[in-house]
Amino acid sequence: MLTVAVTGATGAQGGATARALLSSGHRVRALTRDPASPAADALRRLGAEVRRADFDDPAALETALAGADSLFAVTTPFGTSVRTEARQGVALVDAAVRARTGHIVFTSAAHADRGTGVPHYESKRRIEEHLGAVDVPWTVIAPAAFMDNYAHGWTLEGLREGVFAWPMPADRPLTLISAADIGAFAALVIGRREAFAGRRVDIASDVLTPARMAEVLSVATGRPVAHRHVPVDAVRNWSADLADMFAYFTAHGLDVDVAGLRRDYPEVGWRGFTDWAAAQDWDALLAAGPVPGGPGGS
Repeated sequence: MLTVAVTGATGAQGGATARALLSSGHRVRALTRDPASPAADALRRLGAEVRRADFDDPAALETALAGADSLFAVTTPFGTSVRTEARQGVALVDAAVRARTGHIVFTSAAHADRGTGVPHYESKRRIEEHLGAVDVPWTVIAPAAFMDNYAHGWTLEGLREGVFAWPMPADRPLTLISAADIGAFAALVIGRREAFAGRRVDIASDVLTPARMAEVLSVATGRPVAHRHVPVDAVRNWSADLADMFAYFTAHGLDVDVAGLRRDYPEVGWRGFTDWAAAQDWDALLAAGPVPGGPGGS
């Protein structure tokens, strides 16, 4: 049994990882800026220890990490900036080194090591480079585009009108993964430190075109859904960062060895988009009021 510190524990990736670790019998130390949040309370009920931690408070971070066998590290520029994400990610890695954490697992983004030019990929690349230079065993897991974003933000607003509004052509494939699979793979990596130390692994569980996603969502929601190609320039009015990401998706895609992952790590489960969509409570989601946010990505 390991003691694993999980940053972003009240978010999608961190929360999924915390739950997967708890299910595997590990001790979870959930790090969050708001220990009183409903999401933090839910983790407590599952058996996690919840501690307050702030990326901008290195001393508190080091204290929160003291005695942890592993760290699951997730960072985001959304709500701050890519410069802030890179700075906070480097500070988190350095705090883990000072706390003598035995293994750092950083969740990045598929292709972030390829010089994409996408701002929030480049900030993750900076953290990856720093991580590779420290004297602590590390692993980078790099998820493709998140299925879970299709139940929020701009996409959900469109689905209420019977439209899958997406900034890619109907026939351009996109590689996808669910937060639950990210968490399950992270838990597997943490449990097999020796096998994954020093490795970077792009992860995904399915590849579909937007046209096919619309068909799947039609069945899952029980209402007709048609794909609508949103111009990237419309996204740029909302976020230049996300516009660059969708331009990259359209021009290059995200090639990930989905078949190899399914073959080598079947215990993860690897939910396909159809399975993920069927598991959502679309009646409740579509009945709710307007939700903030633009088109999701990685």
